[in-house]
Amino acid sequence: MARRIADGILAVGAEPFLDEVEIEAGEDFDDKILSFLERADELLVLLTPWALNRPYVWAELGAAWGRRIPIVGVLHGMTPTELQKRDGVPVFLKKRNLIDINSIDTYFQQVRRRVKQRRRIRGKR
Repeated sequence: MARRIADGILAVGAEPFLDEVEIEAGEDFDDKILSFLERADELLVLLTPWALNRPYVWAELGAAWGRRIPIVGVLHGMTPTELQKRDGVPVFLKKRNLIDINSIDTYFQQVRRRVKQRRRIRGKR
């Protein structure tokens, strides 16, 4: 699922980061992720019951929150209510307008619009 989302992001002109593709054998996992997050305009996180048990997901969310970049949560295999009831989910994530995986095309359209806007702004400099 993550690879399909990354393909959709790439198709609309944005640069996705997918650890299984971007991090090669022997590379420092933390450095690679933090380097990408330092220059990211936003973070999309696939929220599944399994993902919520992974420490790296929480580290990435914390880094994005600390930078105050948009955090887009995509729910897969759980509902917003289930996420809200789950212990340990930070308030900053619970307050977000989350996307159900079945509405991911709406997100891609939003990203396409933002990419075009950023290119126009950068072109004027």
